[in-house]
Amino acid sequence: MNEDLCSEFGISCREKAPSLQASLLDVAGLSELFKAMADETRIKILHLLAQEELCVCDLAYLLESSLPAVSHHLRFLRSLNLVRWRRDGKQVFYALADEHVSQLLTVARSHYIEKL
Repeated sequence: MNEDLCSEFGISCREKAPSLQASLLDVAGLSELFKAMADETRIKILHLLAQEELCVCDLAYLLESSLPAVSHHLRFLRSLNLVRWRRDGKQVFYALADEHVSQLLTVARSHYIEKL
């Protein structure tokens, strides 16, 4: 570890370092979640699915995008457990995975609006 420069000022985090470093394990993987939500198309998909369950065709139409492109984004969102799917015949419908995803969107939107 680097020399404790803060000790020159009479403060140091060295005593708390083990517990602070251990707390970093609690946020491992969060960057993937935020990367997923950083993509404009994926955040639009999540926003639409927060309103109602939609099939891939509906999402492609609403986003003015291709079916393969939307499917690619949905696959990524599924891998992070942000969306769930159900099959009805040949169609697959998507919705938000749970209330936590909806809360993430609501809090992020509220925070964004604060600065406007």
